[in-house]
Amino acid sequence: MNPDRSRRKILAALAGGAGALMLAGCDRMTQSTQWGAVLRSTEHLTLASQRRLLGRDSLAREYSVADISPVFRANGTQAPDSEDYNRLLEGGFADWRLQVDGLVENPLSLSLSELKHLPSRTQITRHDCVEGWSAIGQWQGVGLGKILDVARLKPGARYVVFHCADELEVTFDGSGRYYESIDLFDAYHPQTILAYAMNGKDLPVAHGAPLRLRVERQLGYKHAKYVMRIEVVSGFDMLGGGRGGYWEDRGYEWYAGI
Repeated sequence: MNPDRSRRKILAALAGGAGALMLAGCDRMTQSTQWGAVLRSTEHLTLASQRRLLGRDSLAREYSVADISPVFRANGTQAPDSEDYNRLLEGGFADWRLQVDGLVENPLSLSLSELKHLPSRTQITRHDCVEGWSAIGQWQGVGLGKILDVARLKPGARYVVFHCADELEVTFDGSGRYYESIDLFDAYHPQTILAYAMNGKDLPVAHGAPLRLRVERQLGYKHAKYVMRIEVVSGFDMLGGGRGGYWEDRGYEWYAGI
């Protein structure tokens, strides 16, 4: 049996059926308290099981150029409904800056051009959406770990939060601004990159231009698009609904390992 497929079957069994409940989809998320409790009850098992099986540097499967999907659906927002974002888009993102702050010694403000001049990684991987579809694409970007090293983490740093340009429904903190988070274990994984190109071209708007997260060992809703700011924190209880991400606040698992 294909080792990649075998590993996924093991993890699916350990998750105990939570994946079936998640197929409600990113844009059709149920607000059911009962379903949310079931999903969260499996999360620690999934996290511990995957990391015990895979280790820190085990890679998600990578593919060849011939495997790239002719059609790659865009998950979530197709384009942010934001005057600020549209202004940046009209200017070709020349005025866009990635802010890196929080528990860092050296806060950063990086232009897209500066990011593109840093050492990059190109990888062809499969995107697995919680809605039940998959597609293979090529991504190019800078390793998140390299950015964090330049920013120099302070003691107490545990999570990396991605604040994004897209806004959905208004709730919790008074805004519907999309956000997502991962821990330092995944932040420093070699395939966790801040992607600015897809399939050899600048990242399209529908796929998160100018910058999106690729965290290849997790489901698609963790791959935050339209990243504007990266905040390093000790915990995320005070952000949004306190569960570490826009969809997590609505019942999804914080850890979405595959």
